[in-house]
Amino acid sequence: MVSIKPIDQIDATILSLLQKAGRLKRKTIAEHVGLSVPSVSDRMRKLEERGVITGYHAVVDVKKLNLDITAFIRVSVDTSGRHDAMVEYLSEHEEILEIHSVTGEGSHILKAVTKNTTSLEELLAKIQAWPGVTGTHTSIVLSSYKETRRIHVVAPAKLRRRKRSGRIMSS
Repeated sequence: MVSIKPIDQIDATILSLLQKAGRLKRKTIAEHVGLSVPSVSDRMRKLEERGVITGYHAVVDVKKLNLDITAFIRVSVDTSGRHDAMVEYLSEHEEILEIHSVTGEGSHILKAVTKNTTSLEELLAKIQAWPGVTGTHTSIVLSSYKETRRIHVVAPAKLRRRKRSGRIMSS
């Protein structure tokens, strides 16, 4: 079993700040957590090395890029032996934003964004033609009320108790 080093309250605060504003200056982060800029930089580097921070990205409004259709596609496959090849194949399609293995109906659920229903139909035809795909079930999104990758970050209670120096502002 892989041992995962828990984060402390300072790391939790840094992560919360970065999720709200990924371009926040390290000096500003340092002021929030009561550390020097080099200490914050070191903590951020360690969070990146541990894979806690996996990247910094711009959030793009797909509608402003004329991508009007968002769809969730459930894919059924005849055998789990095709899983790796299918995930690799699906990953090559730029229209597919997310690929998840799931329980229940189908074996995978995809989130795709396309220009229109014609381009969605073309994508579905490619997916359905893939060896082993036995069916798809597609839901087109009419309205989206919340889309986020931000998660609530909390340090374990025992680490929060040790860090009560007054320097840490809660997230």
